[in-house]
Amino acid sequence: MAIMAGDFKLSAQLLGHEADVRAVSFPSPNTVLSASRDCTVRIWRRGPDAPPTFEGALVSRGSEYVNSLTFLPANKSHPDGLVISGGKDTIIEVKSPRAASTDNAERLLIGHAHNVCTLDVSPSGAYLVSGGWDGQARVWNLDKWETEFTLAGHEGMSVWNVVALDDRTVVTGCADKNIRVYDLTQASAGEVQPTATIYTPDVVRALCRVPKGHPSGADIASASNDGTLRLWKLNGQQVGELLGHESFVYCLASLPSGELVSSGEDRTVRIWRGLECVQTITHPAISVWTVAANPDTGDIVTGASDGVARVFTRRPDQVADKETLAQFEESVKSSSIPQQQLGGVNKEKLPGPEFLTTKSGTKEGQVQMIKESNGSVSAHQWSASQQQWINVGTVVDAVGSTGKKVDYNGKSYDYVFDVDIEDGKPPLKLPYNLSENPYERATKFLNDNELPLTYLDSVANFITENTKGATLGQSSQSGPDPYGTESRYRPGEDQQAQQPKVIPQKEYLGITAAKYEAIFNKIFSINKNMVASGRKDAALNPGEESVLQSLRQALESSKPIPTQALGLVARIVTQWPYADRLPGLDVLRCIAKYPAAADYADPQHGTLLDMAISSSVPSDSLANENAAMMGARTLTNLFSSANGRSLVSSHADQAISFLERLAGVKGGDAIGPMNRNIRIAISTSALNLSVLVHREKLLSAEQRRRVLVLMARMLAHDADSEVLYRGTVALGTVLSASKAEAVGLDLASAATERKRQVPGPAQPPDCLDGAAADVGVGARVLRRDRVQLGEAKVRRVEAVGLVDLADARVAGLGEDDVDAREEGGAVLGELDDLDGGLVAGLDSGVGGERHLRQADGPGIGVVGRTDNLEGLDHGKGHVFRAVVRAIGAEAQVHAMAVEWPRNQPGWKATAPPVVGQYVRFVVVGTPPPGTVGQSGVDLS
Repeated sequence: MAIMAGDFKLSAQLLGHEADVRAVSFPSPNTVLSASRDCTVRIWRRGPDAPPTFEGALVSRGSEYVNSLTFLPANKSHPDGLVISGGKDTIIEVKSPRAASTDNAERLLIGHAHNVCTLDVSPSGAYLVSGGWDGQARVWNLDKWETEFTLAGHEGMSVWNVVALDDRTVVTGCADKNIRVYDLTQASAGEVQPTATIYTPDVVRALCRVPKGHPSGADIASASNDGTLRLWKLNGQQVGELLGHESFVYCLASLPSGELVSSGEDRTVRIWRGLECVQTITHPAISVWTVAANPDTGDIVTGASDGVARVFTRRPDQVADKETLAQFEESVKSSSIPQQQLGGVNKEKLPGPEFLTTKSGTKEGQVQMIKESNGSVSAHQWSASQQQWINVGTVVDAVGSTGKKVDYNGKSYDYVFDVDIEDGKPPLKLPYNLSENPYERATKFLNDNELPLTYLDSVANFITENTKGATLGQSSQSGPDPYGTESRYRPGEDQQAQQPKVIPQKEYLGITAAKYEAIFNKIFSINKNMVASGRKDAALNPGEESVLQSLRQALESSKPIPTQALGLVARIVTQWPYADRLPGLDVLRCIAKYPAAADYADPQHGTLLDMAISSSVPSDSLANENAAMMGARTLTNLFSSANGRSLVSSHADQAISFLERLAGVKGGDAIGPMNRNIRIAISTSALNLSVLVHREKLLSAEQRRRVLVLMARMLAHDADSEVLYRGTVALGTVLSASKAEAVGLDLASAATERKRQVPGPAQPPDCLDGAAADVGVGARVLRRDRVQLGEAKVRRVEAVGLVDLADARVAGLGEDDVDAREEGGAVLGELDDLDGGLVAGLDSGVGGERHLRQADGPGIGVVGRTDNLEGLDHGKGHVFRAVVRAIGAEAQVHAMAVEWPRNQPGWKATAPPVVGQYVRFVVVGTPPPGTVGQSGVDLS
């Protein structure tokens, strides 16, 4: 293994990005690629001059942050190779490196539901691996340009890094602190299970291949939030540990010299030879997000939070000129270092400047703080190769605040933070006043930046930690509050007595991120085909295309949308073929937040809500999952304006029915039950409905109940953390505004109760466990006004029955799950007033046969006209008295297997009942009083 001599020195600074450079690639000695939070991807080509210069050009410009980047090397199909990027808009874009930002992409890969934060191409170029905040890792076939496999096991946790080691082995690093190794040859039904799982002490942020011949013998290296690099064999054996970084490590790469390079939150890039750090390169930025190496020259490129990509080299002829080097060193010296980044600082105990000339450092990269003669504190870093201390900046007292009010977006704040939330989100501006509740400000911050609400605690804790000891006016407050706000939350106070509330939700959420260029280009492409095929009745003419271009510009600049564009969007989503509507529905979703769109009504197709529903899930076509998702997102975004909220509240039944249809509560099976995008859209719409209940009291009791049923269904069948979070908050917000529905409801257990089924062995005999009512499967029901979720059991002490459960579902009762104490041993009492309800799968699980033990109690009472009784299995040789006293004309009785004592009046099957088939029942003898069903009704 050849080791290059000398230190890396600055070669060039690539200036052009307007925000953090989040990803870089160095595919050839003369080409650098960079992606940024300014929503662009740029290509930089080295010129012939010495010192080197790079000429930049835009490859892609979108409307959302670009956070990941890789390069597909040249092949027969693509002689220039391909630039592949991904980001917050969830779309992976594939473009030629010679393309302009206005050119169409070669491919758009759709499948992720959240920020795409990592990409890697296999060594042969056969496949692409992607990972995202949605907990998905996908393997894309680059011949077919479609997902070939998904990599299982991440359970909804962010997949921060992926590495394609070879054509069959992929390694992922996850926020759940695990590294997973996959063998793609072991795929089954499109999914690959990990062959090895390696547990690490902290969140895995970065991975890289370790060069062959490394003294550790490692196969891969990982980096974590604890600042430690670890070296691993693929069998999980740790063979080395590299210590030196002082904060999060964001990126790793391997050098052709056999060394490793890392970058992180401590502003440094570090070069590692064997197990030792041999060079530390400090940047004039808060974070060095990314680093990549060129496999031919060994040069490296870095991307940082100051918006600059920098090339460093060991080749003397490629080093920048003296003026550029001096400017870089001066910018490092003059940069400010937040005190929190360096831990506690006691100025009185710091040495003076004489330390720098009398003491040597003990290791490469060691930081020493010095108290200057003017009272300021400077930080100096030891360079082992130069054997001297290097000034790397001035330490400031606090993050985000100077002690004076700071103006941001026209308002004054005590603090304006550059926030990097716990899981490593890009730094964003977070304004904060000390008079605010940190949780309320954190919620607004997440909503404004369209970040998952699951990070609420992380952001709120950041605010609290970085404002401890500070009070209004930056001075201590003593005595009683003259404004009577003693219950106000204050940072740093004891939180035992008062916990900030997540419930009720007070702000409406939107799903507005979009890649407008791709959306509108797709519309124009489809329109061109429609014109060519003679569909001029629905196609757009050139003038109308111009109007849509104006709409795109308005959306991109957040300006008022042209009203004449509304009719064109309506035509696309209602008159174009269903298979071609998706980009139009995406535009409909984007414009739904505007009051003008909410007020628009088409003479034939109705309101925006009407069009979103009928066009996304038409009654005459098999529903397309992505179209259905756009319909739900449109409903979500209507809550962004007062006009939109008025539209939804006046058509609340229609809106809720649409969500029920998508979720499979009514009208058929769920649409896209495995599609996370749909499920998040449904839960967000329901969350907005709950805010409508809480803030404006606009939904009726029945509509509130339907929202509860809907979200309980989601909680019962979903394992995604974001869906569960939004669903639980929606439930809590509705119930906080509707006290009668909140009695005994334990929301904290809702998520853990999802998918819970009564097992074969009997449960303890003092519970009514596994039944489900209008709050979903897993609820324990005694009466409607006594509902519980969670582990608490309900003992039946009176046979009051299950009452007033319209549209309810009662399922999965085992023999020992109920315990009757009164009224002759009635087990269930009467199931009354079940209009539209479902009674399914009552099962004791005894001896492999399913029984419903019913003593001489009243049995199942009057059943509403549209009820279903499904899967009631009494088993052999057991008496089930008075099964049904009356059944409405439209009711169905499905698979009710019973045996009757001979000559006993009551309901009886006309033929031997068969489980799983519909059964015809007739009246034999005189029905009990109160019967409303008809003798001889065919119930099939």
